[in-house]
Amino acid sequence: MIEQFMYPKLGPGQMWETVARFVEEKGGIIIKNSEVVELNIMDNQASDVSYLNHSSNHKYVVKGDYFFSTMPVKDLITAMGNKVPAAVRRVSDGLQYRDFITVGLLLNKLKIKNETTIFTLHGLVPDNWIYIQERDVKVGRLQIFNNWSPYMVADIGKVWIGLEYFCNEGDELWNMSDAEFIQFAINELHTIDIIDKTEVIDSTIIRMPKTYPAYFGTYSHFNVIRDFTDKFENLFLIGRNGMHKYNNQDHSMLTAITAVNNIISAKKSKDNIWNINTEEEYYEEK
Repeated sequence: MIEQFMYPKLGPGQMWETVARFVEEKGGIIIKNSEVVELNIMDNQASDVSYLNHSSNHKYVVKGDYFFSTMPVKDLITAMGNKVPAAVRRVSDGLQYRDFITVGLLLNKLKIKNETTIFTLHGLVPDNWIYIQERDVKVGRLQIFNNWSPYMVADIGKVWIGLEYFCNEGDELWNMSDAEFIQFAINELHTIDIIDKTEVIDSTIIRMPKTYPAYFGTYSHFNVIRDFTDKFENLFLIGRNGMHKYNNQDHSMLTAITAVNNIISAKKSKDNIWNINTEEEYYEEK
């Protein structure tokens, strides 16, 4: 996992585009640009979900035999409405998250050079990630997409990087306009001599709320939520936000696979889903 691994030619999103195609080829329907706003529960079963389509601003209802939730736990509990016990709602309301902003910059070149013995095209530094330690900037991590896959950049002579910011929704960073934030990010990298801002060709920005479930707030009482949601036999909480658990992508996919296997084998307990990524020795450690 550390030294070498397979990476999709055009980035990890390519994998999910492929999964979406498989789903649709098998007759499945993927509803996009929509938000689940209600989950109807009764007699230890989930019966249907209501979702709001942001394009039409209409609300629709979908019935189902099984429901898999990857939405933030706080939003799931809210969607269950007034049938949620007060104690469960208190814990849910107190769950905390860290939010995330990525600024993508297309550059003619980086200012820093490859000073290692590793061969790279055009002397590009060989790192995939660079963690930023300087106290006078807010950027936390830098990705160099060329080094994940050369196909991530249309012109191999250019450099495509991502500046990652860890913040809280509604704070000073989050509330900046897109144009302000992009210029702020460019100035930060220029200040610490990673780039020359005159070499920037293009830019983009992506904001992702609730990226990191936090282990503070009311998390120490999360078992109250788990005991409540586990009662619903056909509802499965999976993935990072679905379980409020800092899983990586592999663990998140495994929670989904395990949930489906439980359905196939008529296994009622969900312990094996929650036990994923609780081993003491973490396999990404060298």
